[in-house]
Amino acid sequence: MKSLFWGFLICPVLWGAATRNVGPGQKYKKPCAAIGAAHSGDTILIDAAGDYDGDVCSISQDRLTLRGINGRPHIDAAGRSAAGKGTWVIDGNDVTVDKIEFSGASAPGGNGAGIRAEGGNITVRNCYFHDNQDGILTANLKKGEVLIEYSEFARNGRSNGYTHNIYIGQQAKFTLRFCYSHDSKGGQLVKTRAAENYILYNRLTGESGASNYELDIPNGGRTYVIGNIIQQGPNSTNSNILAYMLEGKDKFEQDSHLYVINNTFVNDMGRGTFINIAGDAAPAVVENNIFSGPGEVCTQPSATMSHNFVGDPKFVDAARYDYRVKPDSPVIGAGLLPGSVSGQPLAPDYEYVHPCCGEQRTELKKIDIGAFAYPGVPGMPAQCAKVVK
Repeated sequence: MKSLFWGFLICPVLWGAATRNVGPGQKYKKPCAAIGAAHSGDTILIDAAGDYDGDVCSISQDRLTLRGINGRPHIDAAGRSAAGKGTWVIDGNDVTVDKIEFSGASAPGGNGAGIRAEGGNITVRNCYFHDNQDGILTANLKKGEVLIEYSEFARNGRSNGYTHNIYIGQQAKFTLRFCYSHDSKGGQLVKTRAAENYILYNRLTGESGASNYELDIPNGGRTYVIGNIIQQGPNSTNSNILAYMLEGKDKFEQDSHLYVINNTFVNDMGRGTFINIAGDAAPAVVENNIFSGPGEVCTQPSATMSHNFVGDPKFVDAARYDYRVKPDSPVIGAGLLPGSVSGQPLAPDYEYVHPCCGEQRTELKKIDIGAFAYPGVPGMPAQCAKVVK
């Protein structure tokens, strides 16, 4: 009996991960109360019926999953911030945030974010970030991955050019797919300093906002821009649409290769540059893209430019940002089937479906130029099956 007792003391008990419920009638009334009680590996389910205004906190646990249920719960920071940084300051590693709405983050330093990610390997999906000083802002870990998918970013920023819808610091890898970033306030729709970037099948549209760059990769890094809709609105504060390595190459972003394949670029500003690449970057590969509107297509003389279309591709309804093409469009079947590079296929497998979704891309015959294959997605449904789990 004694030996059994001592064995119990010496060997730690391994508790299973817990599920903690938040909302009306639950043990935890606010998300931060559940976060404070959670252990690494737990799942926190947040009921959309609750009132969570002003509930801000830091998250130090690893492997947490925070998920909205019964709709998408809204956390309005109401001008508050945890640690002077944001609504949720995530210091833990391997954290997943799913189906949460973030707004109202404000910090004394002027860059309060809906999520301030300072831990490694964060996944954000099915979320909505709007009217914060920053949407998402990450630390310069120089390791780890950030995955953002099926999420919307709108009206984040302080109109100073330094606060953005999405700002990814120095991470090993950043993937943005099936997202909708639009109408930022003076900052970028997407800015990333990651060593590898996968910008796939998104809608990045300035629309009526005063965005700066639509897509900014300021220090380079191996970057794949495939199957996106990228539009510069008439009120943009910068005439560049895609900017690459304009702040100079950094030791962390060793690779300076840029691949721009099967995107639809639209410039509604009246002037500008579609792709501005620093002179010392490796030659870019720019293939199968639509460039609609005025402006210089690409500033890099050494870039490989192939099977791009410049002019009027005959959009279905450009005024409503429907950039599918009509049956008599000159881009149908006019593309070149891209190969692959370093194991990464360059041909688009999917296409964006509004809002914040996607479907498999199916060509009728030869590959079409642009982000959509004709006849495109019928009716642009409001909801569709997720293509990536």
